[in-house]
Amino acid sequence: MKKKDTWIVKAFLLTFFITLIVSGVSNTISNYCNFYILLLITIIIIIVGIIFDIIGTSVLTATEANFHAMAASKVKGSKEGIKLIKNSSNIASICNDVVGDICGIVSGSMGAMIAIFLSNALKINITIIALLISSLISSVTVGGKALGKKYATKNSDKIVAIVGKILSKFKRTV
Repeated sequence: MKKKDTWIVKAFLLTFFITLIVSGVSNTISNYCNFYILLLITIIIIIVGIIFDIIGTSVLTATEANFHAMAASKVKGSKEGIKLIKNSSNIASICNDVVGDICGIVSGSMGAMIAIFLSNALKINITIIALLISSLISSVTVGGKALGKKYATKNSDKIVAIVGKILSKFKRTV
């Protein structure tokens, strides 16, 4: 199997298991919580999708030379930033496609739960509520990602530096 083909299999498996975990946890939690917690979880999932979209866009537009200069000055996280930029295609695919799509799907299913809850509580037709909720979730997600992409392209080096610093905290010390 070619290296490109193994990435497709890895992306498939990664998406499957992350979705399984995130959906399972969010659905389990939502079964035992009130409307406001359900709404909060949905908002958090949307925000996570937007943040990862920003990261994915940033690694594609960041300047590797700036991180080599930071690495020469021993700036924490610069080596991780270089790795992110060198693997920008895969990182962007994971952030934008895998995590972003998972967040979109899970926020949609959470929206369906919100619609059912509101329909039962307000005695309004489920179709109307479901249309409004799904439209709201979609527009907030797409609008947030559009704003995020604009921000990411203007501040890509800063964003990659922040992600690099965060990743450096998880680095193994042997």
